[in-house]
This record gives sequence, structure tokens and C-alpha cells, in this order.
Amino acid sequence: MGRISIFATAFRPSLKKCGLYYLRVMVISLLTISVPLCILHGTVYKRTTYTYRAALKIVDFDHGTIGAQISQTLLMQNNQYRSVEKKSRPVWRQSFGEFRSAEEVQQWVRLHGWGALVINAGASEQLERALQGAESETHNPKALVTFFLSAGHQPIMYQVIESAAAPDVNKAMQTFAVGFLLNMIIKSPFHTRVNGLFHTAISAVLLSQVAQAAPSDDFKTTENIAFYLRHQAFTETILQADPALSQENSGEMPHAASPYTVVSDSVYLNGHTLVATVQHDSTKVPLRVEVIFLKNGTVRVRAQEENPLLPRYDDTQKYVLRGEGNNLGYALASDLKHYRELVDGVKVHTVRYTNEHSAFSVRITEDPWSLTYLENNKPIIELNSKGRFHLEHLRPKPDPETIGDDVSGEWKETFLPFTDSKTRGPESFGMDINFIGFEHVYGIPGHATPLSLKTTNNEKDGYNMPYRLWNLDVFGYELDDPISLYGSIPFMVAHNIDTTVGVFWLNAAETLVDITREKRSNVDNDLPVVNTHWVSEAGVMDVFLMPGPSVADLYRQYTSLIEPTPLPREFALGYHMCRWSYLDQEDVLTVSEKMHEHDIPYDAIWLDIDYTDGMRYFTWDYSKFPDPVAMQKQLAHDGHKLVTIIDPHVKRDSSYRVWKEGNENGYFIKNNTSTKNYDGWCWPKESNWVDYLNPEASKWYSKQYHLDKYLDSTADLFIWNDMNEPSIFRMPEGTAEKNTKHYGDWEHRQVHNLYGMLNHRATFEGMLTRESPRKRPFILSRSYFAGSQRYGAIWTGDNIADWGYMRAAVQMVLSNNIAGMHFSGADVGGFVGNPEPELLIRWYQLGIWHPFFRTHSKKDTKRREPWLFGEPYLSIMRKAICERYRMLPYWYTLFREASLTGMPIVRPMWMEFPKDLDLFAKENTFMVGSSIMVAPSLDSDLTKPIDVTFPSQENWYNMYTHASYFAPIKRRFVTDLAQTLVYVRGGSIIPTRERQRRSSAFMKQDPFTLYVYVSRNDTASGKLYIDDGESYDYEKGAFIEREFVYAEDKLISRSSPFTMESAEHKAFLDKMNNVCIERVVMIGLTSQPTVAIIRENGAEREILLEYGNCRTGSKCVIRDPTVCIGNDWEIALN
Repeated sequence: MGRISIFATAFRPSLKKCGLYYLRVMVISLLTISVPLCILHGTVYKRTTYTYRAALKIVDFDHGTIGAQISQTLLMQNNQYRSVEKKSRPVWRQSFGEFRSAEEVQQWVRLHGWGALVINAGASEQLERALQGAESETHNPKALVTFFLSAGHQPIMYQVIESAAAPDVNKAMQTFAVGFLLNMIIKSPFHTRVNGLFHTAISAVLLSQVAQAAPSDDFKTTENIAFYLRHQAFTETILQADPALSQENSGEMPHAASPYTVVSDSVYLNGHTLVATVQHDSTKVPLRVEVIFLKNGTVRVRAQEENPLLPRYDDTQKYVLRGEGNNLGYALASDLKHYRELVDGVKVHTVRYTNEHSAFSVRITEDPWSLTYLENNKPIIELNSKGRFHLEHLRPKPDPETIGDDVSGEWKETFLPFTDSKTRGPESFGMDINFIGFEHVYGIPGHATPLSLKTTNNEKDGYNMPYRLWNLDVFGYELDDPISLYGSIPFMVAHNIDTTVGVFWLNAAETLVDITREKRSNVDNDLPVVNTHWVSEAGVMDVFLMPGPSVADLYRQYTSLIEPTPLPREFALGYHMCRWSYLDQEDVLTVSEKMHEHDIPYDAIWLDIDYTDGMRYFTWDYSKFPDPVAMQKQLAHDGHKLVTIIDPHVKRDSSYRVWKEGNENGYFIKNNTSTKNYDGWCWPKESNWVDYLNPEASKWYSKQYHLDKYLDSTADLFIWNDMNEPSIFRMPEGTAEKNTKHYGDWEHRQVHNLYGMLNHRATFEGMLTRESPRKRPFILSRSYFAGSQRYGAIWTGDNIADWGYMRAAVQMVLSNNIAGMHFSGADVGGFVGNPEPELLIRWYQLGIWHPFFRTHSKKDTKRREPWLFGEPYLSIMRKAICERYRMLPYWYTLFREASLTGMPIVRPMWMEFPKDLDLFAKENTFMVGSSIMVAPSLDSDLTKPIDVTFPSQENWYNMYTHASYFAPIKRRFVTDLAQTLVYVRGGSIIPTRERQRRSSAFMKQDPFTLYVYVSRNDTASGKLYIDDGESYDYEKGAFIEREFVYAEDKLISRSSPFTMESAEHKAFLDKMNNVCIERVVMIGLTSQPTVAIIRENGAEREILLEYGNCRTGSKCVIRDPTVCIGNDWEIALN
């Protein structure tokens, strides 16, 4: 959710000729005179820790012409800058509603470090009076000066950093006043002649100054991350010891000059675990390295001190792994064989593992220590072959005189005005993990980067910094940048034509990942290698190596660790309508009625922070929502749900029940001395944050969602957890300081990336237990980590209404799915800014093919309800939304598959066509399940052709025209605004529901249509899964799961092997007894049968077939076969 707001109105005709001239002068003066003068006084805007944009806030109490004109001028500034420079650009912050008076604005500025221009109520009217009669360029200067001095508070600038040279606020105010008065001496004829040049030239100068407030200033780069720099220095020592290592493309793999060796005779096999002692040649601190074998072929490698001075944080596994890490399915000791041998004079230990599932070996070299995972005696993953393994052992703190300035940041480091004191000292570790025979790696979301991950060693088209995993609130994030965003999952996949393998780095501390590529000389050719270097600040080194070899094998292995995505509520797959904010109860119900009026289905409408009583979550602002229960009941009656935002910050207010209970019980995160609550600032101003590591605090927080605690909520209300990185204003990088304390005396640095997931989990548990019998919760979270998939959906954060951000949404959602975070999507239309109708339509057409489908927009944006755009745009948007509902049976069945297999729901093309090299880096076309290929239109130029590759030796069919394409082939298409390129793979059977309803709630008894897309060998198959869409009765068998198979001119329906013969299953069958197949559409038949013979329950009947025209091939329709969806049946074509 974004944070700034604009109020814009149409300009009054009487002001257009001369009033706008003065308003432009005022704004240009603000941006070109006042700010530079403030720079001279040392009082220029100070970047906020909430975002890296220029911190100028415009607060509009007037809601008239002035605010609108300022908004237009500033938007012009932004667009002008953006067209020149793709990197950071200033965003001028404008708002209304969050302040009640100019005094509150002053307090905010003083505390938060923003510049502010306040436009008083009545200012536009006063300006109009000052300009009365001024239809030419004559005016009353005295009246205008009076207006400017009374209608607008002069912008007030404060320096956030406290120092002896802190600026004088009064001087700053005087400076700005001078700047405004200078406007008055600019005569109209002068301005008329030079307006264009003046505006352009001075704007460029100003923007060059503002550009200095780039992300690198407010968010850390590698230059500010001490533990990473120490590991880079360690790497340099390795390269100096063996310069050949620095030649990434040198050919033969050089012998790593690692100082870590295995202690002689320390290696032994204990059940399913190979144990070794490893130590640094100089420090001699013994490290315990465990190589743990799982029965599915996964190998787990753990390392920490044998006798650590302090315990290392090791509970990440408790929150992430299946059964808290105690139920992973270990290999049998009898299947493991340990061999010791001498290879080229070096001691090597080999463990071979063979069972019905796997056959592989792990080889450990003693000097230097390294590990190689081999499949069929061929290395696929290597650890420490580049010598980057390094673990900073815990140690006593030296005397202050010994520490000195601590330039290496082992015990203390500073970023901006913040000092991070480290009572535990250095405890980071790193490891190189190298993929042998691979050119492409994927995953480690979330980043707005290409799907195939780039190198980070400053090569051409690569990055000059590592991928960073440290969850942050990055408003309007940059594209094609490896900086941290809202969530992180340390899971990486490597793929080649033969094998797909994965690495899961289980650590919730700050982690950085470098990627390089090289070619190694091989017997037959050069062998590609992707080298990765992982570095984490704290915790235990814990990494899982997954061998695949197929994509399905890999996801079975990964899912066995972190658990799959469970079945969601069915309504959650529908269309969600959200903005910051729907104004009040009347607004919500009016929007809902307008959706009905325009025949646009939707499932949920969302409320942002303004519905609360002063940002006190679990409350209502009854002046805006006088009867929340009645509102929810009306929505539910119409088939809709309500989703309300609950952020994790708790307003510090002794009269607020939630804060009072949390404070009295010690449930909040503590400061770095553990003596009092850690205080921060967010939407409610002073706030505290629940410590979810405390089991009692987490349980208490969960109970706040119960109906007797969250007053006036109902069972038709669901939750949105935003700002849960956690986002904390005025703090380093806009989040909690690393040395704050959690339950168990752990520092935030060790658990930061878990925080959003634990907030998500506590919400889930509260929603799960709020009613009996249990029903599936729906919760959307912004922050996430591995394991978040168990608790609900996520989205890609505060994006921008821009074609580039729509393209990035494809990459980001695919990357999330690769990492197991299946239920994800992006804000359709962009959160920031006002999309042109063409962009919004194209985003709808894309968004309906993402697992989570929601429109969302910021407070200062124009309303975007589809009917506001008129025709033809309304009809095209309606068509896209209705298509989502038509395909809901397919989507729900895909989620069922994901819940069983862990397979991504939306997939990069290479996952379905793993041997097609041309698809390994393709990201502008993707698969939805295994059957549907989407080639979205992602360019503003509607005449630009879209290239589509039809892979494999298969037929492909246009979903809407049924035109067929015989692969492999590449084609180019030009589409108009109403067209989308969606293709179905030959051999697929797609279930749909064709009747248009208000929401998914009214579709439950609707009949189904089956589309049978025949393959080249005249076969097809597909599945359909149905349950009640809300309860957990499916766990007892209350579901229908059918397999459809077409072969030898027969279409049959049979029960899935997962069907459970139980009383619950029978009851559900009875409930769905009247739900039938109303149509079967056969596409691509090579013959033209005339009759369908239907056999069901021992009865037989005939139906004449209907034929329709396709551009190629034939379309045959079997109308009203009326076979029951839960029965076995057969349709034979004759």
C-alpha cells in the first residue's frame, strides 16, 4: 500500500487564463528558488527512511484549483525526469486526510524530516478573488502577495540528523518566504517569453540535485554492509593465494586455496548423517559439519562451531520446515555406504546412496574441505570448490582499545545516523555453491529482475552488486535491480536440458547472493558453470541440495521440506477490488451496486487503513462506517466478501485495548537493552510491534481476530496484512534496527526475514479458530519468506502504473512460483499513478492469468472502476474479468495439483519444455498449468508484433478462435485492444463454467463445459477438482476429483486415485448430484462423427453432433449430454 495522496479537481474556467499562470509561478518558485536557497542554508529536504524519494510533502486542506495545479506541475516534473533517467526519480509527496491541522503537519515534519507546503482551506477561493477582473495579464500585485502569504504556510524544512550544526528552522522559514516573494517581481511579459526555457532548464538543474537522494542513500549498498565486505576481503585473500581462481573463464577449474580443512580421522557415518570436523588453518576453531541424507535424494549440509561461545540462532527450521524440521524423511542407514580413498594424494570420503527412489553419491575432500554432489558419477553441485567457505566464529569481545575504530564493523557499524552495536560480535558465514553443466539459474525472490538471474560481477548486462535478501518497504521500487524488496525466499533452481536441481539456503538473517558464470574445459567441449556465493550475517549454515532430476522430482523434494500451498478459499481466486481508500460504508455499497449494474463479477471488496478509528486496528471509524455488520451482511447477501487491512504496528495509546494488553503482558519487541518496548513510528504515529517469537504473544495476537475481539467483524470478513517487513518510519532502511531484542534474547538481525511470515501465520491461526467448524482463512501478506505459502497469498508490492512495471509483474510472479510462493500477483493497473485505459486493459488481460487477481491504487490516483472509462474500454475490461470466472474450475484444479505436488501454478516455458534451449530465458510468455500458454501484450505500441514460440511436437489452439498451429513454429501477431493471445496445448481437456454470475458464490451449482483439444495422435486428458470451497471437509473425502481421458474416439470420466470412499465423500456426491456437464466441445478432430453415444449408470442414449467452423481443423459440439459430474460415464463418437 502506498503512502501519499493527491486531490485533483477540474480547473474553474475563470482561472484558466491567468490563474494558472500564477499557480505555475508559485510551484516553479518552490522548486527552483526556495529549495536551492534552502540548500545554501543547509536546510534542504532530508531524505526519509521511509522511502528514497525527495521528501517534499504537499498537504491540501483546500481541495481546489491550487492543489490540482501543483499536482499537475509536479507530475510533469516527474515524467520529465523519468524520460531522461531510468533510475531514481523524485516523487513529490502529496496528501490529505491524514492531518487535521497545519500544526499536525509541523509536528510530523519535525519528527519525520519532510518538507511540507500546506494549502489552507479556502485558498483557491481567495486566489479567485485576487484575480477578479484579470482576464488579461494585468493583476493586482498587492492582492496576490497577500494571498500567497496567508493562503499557504511557507514550506518548513528540518534536518533529521541531530548535530551541533543543526539548521535553524526559523532561518529556513525565512528563506522560503523570500523565495515566494521573489515570484512577485517576475513580470508577466518576461515570464511569457521565457516560460518554456525557464521551466525546462531550471527543472533540469533542480532534478539533478534531487537525484542525489537515490536509493543508495536511504537503502544500503554493499559498501554499507560490513559482514559482506569482510567476506569479500576473505575472498581476495583466496585469490591472492591462487590468482588462477580470479579467472572465471580460465578453462580448467583451479584448485581452491581454501584455508579450511577436514581434521584427520574426524569423519564418520552416524545413521543417516556423515559428521566431520573442519577448521581454519590459522584459527583452529573446530567446526562441526553435518551431511544429512534424506530418502528422496536431498542432502542437507549444516555447519557451526563444535563448542560455540554463544548459541547460534537455529529456530528458522522450526518455522519453515515440515514438522518443525523433525519430519523430513531421512534415509535408512542400510542404504548408505561410506568409502575412504586417496585421489591424487588427497583423502576423499564418498557416501553412496541407493534405494528405489535415488542413486547418487556425495564426495568430501579433506584438504581443502569441499563437497561434490554427483548423479550417475557426474558432478552437478559443488560446495567450496571456489574456496569461499568462511564462518566467523563467535568470540569474546576485545577491549575497547583493541577494537579501535572497528572499521571492519565486527562489533559496531554506522549507517546514516544509526549505530548498530553488536553485543555478540561477528557471526556471519558464507559458502560458494556452484552448478556444474548449467547456464541458467532462477528464483531467490523477490526482486524486480529478469527471470534468468543475471551475473553480479559487473559484466556486460549484469549487475555490480549482489542479490540482497532483506525484507524492506521499497515504495515505487526500481526495475531491473537486485535490491531487497518486500519478501525473500532463498531457493535457487538451475536447469539444463537433462537436469533440474535446486538449492535451499535456510537462513532468515540478511543474505546476499553473488552470481558469476564460467566455462570449464571438458573432454568434449567447454562445460558451463554457474558459480554462486551466499553470505548470511548470523545463524547456522543450513543448506539443502536437491538433485531433481526432473522438474516434478525437484518440487517433490522441495515440498517435502517446506510443505505445499494448501487449497485456498474458492472466492479468493476471483476478482478483488481494492484502493486506498473506499471512503465510507455508502461508497463501498455503491461501488458494489455499480458492479452489478454493469454486469461485472467480483468476489471481494477491500478496505485500507482509513476504515479504522485512528489506525487502531480491530476497530472501526463509525463516522464513516456506522453499521459494519449490516454492510458485511449486504455484501454477503450479494455473494461478496469484505477484506480489511490489519497492519502489525500497534498504536501506543493507553486507552487502546490491544496496545494496553500487549504492553501489560510484555508482548512487544524490546529495545537493544531489553529494558523497554522498542518504539517506532508508522501510520498511527508512535507504535510498538508484537514479538511473534514469543509463543504467548503470538497466541494472544491470533485471538484478536476472533469475533468477540474484532468487534463488528463477521465470518465473511477476511484480512490483509500490510507493512509487515516490518515497515517502520524514521528507522534505518525503514525497518527495525538489527539490535532490537526478541523473545529468547535473540536480536532482530537473526530473524528479520521471518517477521512478516510470523505475522501472517499468527493471523492465519486466529482466522482459523474464530469459528467452529473451521473454515479456510484468506489472508494477503506483503512480506513473505519460505513457509509463507502455508498461510495465504502475497503480492509484489507498491508498483507503478507503467508498462515496464506490468512487464516486471510477469517476471516477479513467475519467480515467486518457482520458489514455491504460488498464490501471488501484482496490483493490476499499478498502485502509483493513473494508467491510461490501454495500459489498464492490458494489465487486466494479464492479471486474470496470475494466481492472485486484484486491482489496487493509491489515495491520490483517480478512481478506476471500469465503468468510469466508458466504451469501448468498459466492455473489454468486463470481458477480461468474466474470463477469469469462466476459467475458475481450471484454476481451482491447478491449486489442488499444487497442494499435492508442489508444482508451480504459473510456470516459465522451460518447465513444460525442458529440452528447448530457446525457452530457458523466455519470460514474456508463460504457462498456466501444463495446458495453457499466455503471450500477453506488454507494449504501449499496439502495432508492435508479438512473437510467439509454439514449442514441442504438438498442436496448439487459440483458445478463442480455435485456430491451430503445428509446432515447433514461431509466429508473429498484431492484436487490437480487445484481443489476447492465449493458446491451449493439444492433448488437453479444460473444464469451464460458462454462465456469468455476480461472484463465485453463485456458481457452485452451475453446470460445466469441457473443451477437448485433441493432440496429433487424437488423444487428450485433463482433470477437474471440486469441493465446497471453504471448509476442511475435503480432508475427510468431501470432494469430487475426476480424470477425463479421450482416446480411440471415446471420452471417459473416471474417479481420481485420490478419491476417498468415506461418508463425507458420499454426502458431497449427493449434494452435487444435480451438477452436470452441459456441453462438450471437441476441437481438432481429424474425422467428423455424426452421433455421440452416452453411457452412464448402465443406460445408453444418442445425441446428434453439431459442427462449427474453425479457421483450421474442426469443432464438434456435444450439447446437453447431462452426465453427472460425480459419476463414471463414457461418450463414444460414432
